[in-house]
Amino acid sequence: MSGPQCCENPPTLSSSSGHVGSVLEFGGFNTYVSGPSTSKHAILLVSDVYGYEAPNLRKLADKVAAVGYYVVVPDFLYGDPYNPENTEKPLSIWIQSHRTDKGFEDAKQVVAALKDKGISAIGAAGFCWGAKVVTELAKSDNIQAAVLLHPSLVKVDDFKEVKAPIAILAAEIDKISPPELIKQFEEILSSKPEVDSVVKIFPSAKHGWTVRYNSEDKEAVQRAEEAHRDMLDWLTKHVKYSQKGSGYSSVQGPRSSL
Repeated sequence: MSGPQCCENPPTLSSSSGHVGSVLEFGGFNTYVSGPSTSKHAILLVSDVYGYEAPNLRKLADKVAAVGYYVVVPDFLYGDPYNPENTEKPLSIWIQSHRTDKGFEDAKQVVAALKDKGISAIGAAGFCWGAKVVTELAKSDNIQAAVLLHPSLVKVDDFKEVKAPIAILAAEIDKISPPELIKQFEEILSSKPEVDSVVKIFPSAKHGWTVRYNSEDKEAVQRAEEAHRDMLDWLTKHVKYSQKGSGYSSVQGPRSSL
């Protein structure tokens, strides 16, 4: 990411799962938590710059929780999400006090708390800013699977170190991570047969399309929901059926093209 590029439009998700989570303290952070506390499979969602309170992100967490995962969406921005209307703190300044390396350390703390809770397999999905945090997790043994959605701040060399199965869901219209860059990511991953990976570029999609779109726009909703299905399919494949997470589970993920 160069300069202040990271995210464009502020947050809105359709289709309610009927399941609603709540905010509580988890791993030292204010966290939106959803899903059965008895589940042995957890999904960590790491927000974009607009933070963990974004309504569409919470609705997505509820959708993932509804199929049996324990889902956590921590506030790694410490109550200070990016506000495009705050001209005194443009994104280029805001990002300096919300570094992804700190986000990674915070994420490891949450992963440790999940393991202490008895979770046997963990997947993580990151949006924009959060995608860099999840990429760092994927370089270690912290998680069983990763999904990057319209990533920012991620570099080609990052993928040389990735260990966990990883899916990249990218937008065709994206100045931050354009298709040319995404294809470079894919080239690196394709040279690592030991790491299961998939890369998908969504035609006509714009950066942020999975959690920030006009809910009145039918095509935008369908495009976002396709990405949600792909994300959940990948996580189910590698979290529910991972060696660490084997055993009985009520988690049932939808099928997708991934």
